[in-house]
Amino acid sequence: MRNLLKAGRSVGLVFFPAFDWCITPDHPEREERLLYTRDQILEEGLLDIPGIYEYRPFIADDKCIQRTHICVPSVAQRVAEPHRIAAGGTMLAADLVLDGKADCAFALLRPPGHHANRVVHGSRGFCTVNNEAIMVEHIRHRLGPEVRIAIVDTDAHHADGTQDIFYNDPGILHISLHQDGRTLYPGTGFISERGGPAAYGQTVNIPLPPGTGDQGMLYVVENLVVPILAEWKPDYIINAAGQDNHYSDPLTNMNFSANGYARLTEMLNPDIVVLEGGYSIEGALPYVNVGIILALAGLDYSHLKEPDWRGDDLRQPQNVMPIVEDVTAQVQKQWETRHEANREALFGPAPFYVRERSIYYDTDQIVEKQYEQIRLCPECSGWREIYSQAAGGWIKPAKVAIVTVPWLVCRQCRREAGKAYKRLVELGRFDQVFYQDCEKDVFIHA
Repeated sequence: MRNLLKAGRSVGLVFFPAFDWCITPDHPEREERLLYTRDQILEEGLLDIPGIYEYRPFIADDKCIQRTHICVPSVAQRVAEPHRIAAGGTMLAADLVLDGKADCAFALLRPPGHHANRVVHGSRGFCTVNNEAIMVEHIRHRLGPEVRIAIVDTDAHHADGTQDIFYNDPGILHISLHQDGRTLYPGTGFISERGGPAAYGQTVNIPLPPGTGDQGMLYVVENLVVPILAEWKPDYIINAAGQDNHYSDPLTNMNFSANGYARLTEMLNPDIVVLEGGYSIEGALPYVNVGIILALAGLDYSHLKEPDWRGDDLRQPQNVMPIVEDVTAQVQKQWETRHEANREALFGPAPFYVRERSIYYDTDQIVEKQYEQIRLCPECSGWREIYSQAAGGWIKPAKVAIVTVPWLVCRQCRREAGKAYKRLVELGRFDQVFYQDCEKDVFIHA
């Protein structure tokens, strides 16, 4: 195999197992999580195949993280070095593709990130900072604000953090396939969650019933996800490749296989793949990751099977497919009619659209109360004002205010945002007041 194979597409692998970091020694997100994957990649000789190359990540600095997040009270106090390396490795994966060093790239790293919201008081869903979101801002600062990026999240858990960050961003299409939130953390990701006033319809949630396997997942990708991508025409496709849809995962109730993951990867044809969840350390991750690499490289993966694969015994239950088809039809109809929505009825005629949320940080036992208002501007996506109050766990209770200015904002909104920041500082009612301008790369706080 080592002398005969050659990758049809060049693949850059960025590997970071974070051997020195875990939540607890027996936690699903622990040091050993990628050790077996590393062994399998070496055993299969994948790094000996011409066209598959390995790279080492760099460490993301505060500025890279602050383009996406508001860490309370600071990046230094919330973000550990392994999180910085995972974020830097994801950014490097993008650089490999943007610079033409690889046709596609796979960031095999931990800790994961897709449950991290824009505001960060601690860790939730094993995530502290959002690797894909940090990478998206990195790409924009390299290529400019007009770049169109699609994120397809195939983790079994809803990508609620990524959804939060890009909920009102017209430059991002966010698709999340996940186990129905009524049966799994974080309890969100319903079909009705479709995006904010400036990007309505570009949040696409596909909640799937427990037991969904290869048949159902691949049906959704072929009949819904791929057509949506073809219509929206992104410049880059990012696959947040959580692997906890696998039939052996200890935290979920899905029925996907390693071969199914490889086929999904081939169908999506992503430019960049980023590892998210997946906690069957020995039984799934080594085989799923090998399958993803083979598919990215254009190599044959038909022989790929887990040691405990039992064919018909592990197939999708018969009662699942009708539900999958119904969900697909509902989401497809919503996508096709997204421009017909009555925006005023959905978001109101007032100057601001208001959201109030309670956010639970399950990893750190923190409860955050958040009030957000988005400027309803006819010229741009509008600046945002966020009030966040958090307490619990090990953190000092915090009450903060945030003004965030999006990409391609109009002059009037930028002026209003600047005045709002000064007003909030002068009020003196908050522990901290933050100002984040994504396009101008400005981050200040008082």
